[in-house]
Amino acid sequence: MTDQTLAGRIAVVTGASRGIGRAAALALAAAGAHVVALARTQGALEELDDEIRGAGGSATLVPLDLRDFDAIDRLGAALHERWGRLDVLVGNAGVLGALMPLAHVDPKTWASALDVNVTANWRLIRSLDPLLRRSDAGRAIFVTSGAASACKAYWGPYAVTKAALEALVRTYAAETATTPVRAMLVSPGPLRTKMRQAAMPGEDPETLRTPEDLAPHFVRLASPDWSESGLIYDFVGDRLLTPRKPD
Repeated sequence: MTDQTLAGRIAVVTGASRGIGRAAALALAAAGAHVVALARTQGALEELDDEIRGAGGSATLVPLDLRDFDAIDRLGAALHERWGRLDVLVGNAGVLGALMPLAHVDPKTWASALDVNVTANWRLIRSLDPLLRRSDAGRAIFVTSGAASACKAYWGPYAVTKAALEALVRTYAAETATTPVRAMLVSPGPLRTKMRQAAMPGEDPETLRTPEDLAPHFVRLASPDWSESGLIYDFVGDRLLTPRKPD
C-alpha cells in the first residue's frame, strides 16, 4: 500500500461483497482505512477480507440484511462502543426492482425497493450521524443513478427510489453544512456489474468500464481534504453536478 490518504480512518461500506461496493471497500482499505464491510453473504465477505488483509489492510465483517433496520441501529451502537466515531460512510447497496409498467409492479417488489434503496439509507444516517459528527471530517457518500432524472418507462421502482435517495442526501448535506460532515452522491453510469447485466441483458459487458475504474473516486470523496457537499459526482463526465435551484 502506498497511498495512505485515509490512514487511521474508519469506513463503513454497504453492499461490500461485490460490484461497486467491493471495489470501493478495497480502494478505501488500500488507502489506509479500516473497512467495516456490510453485506448479506458471509462467504463473499470472507473473500473480501482475505484480499484486504493480503494487501496489508484491515477490515471488520458485518453480515447484515439492510432490511433489518434494528440491526442498523445496533451497528451504530457497536461502532460507538469500539471507536467512538465514524469517518466514512459509503451507502452503496441497492436493488433494481422490477422492470415493468408501474401498474404491474406488485406491492412486495415496490416495498423492497423502497426499503433497500431509501429507508435503509435513512436508517444508516439516523444511526451513524452522531458518529460522523464526532469525526474531524465525516464523509457520507451514496450511490445514485441517472435513472433518478431520466424517468424511463418501466424503470419506476428504481427511478423513484434513486430520486428519493438524492433528496435524502441533499437534505442531509444541508443539515450538516455547518459541521465537519460532507454528504455526496456518486452517479457511476454504465459499469460492468451484475445489476447492469440484469437490466441490460443484451449489452456486451466488455464495452463497459468496471467498478475498479470508479473506486479511486470514493477515496477522493472520502478524503478529509474533500470540501464539497450536496452535489453529485458524475463518473461518466468526470464532473460535479449541482442540483436544480428551487423556483
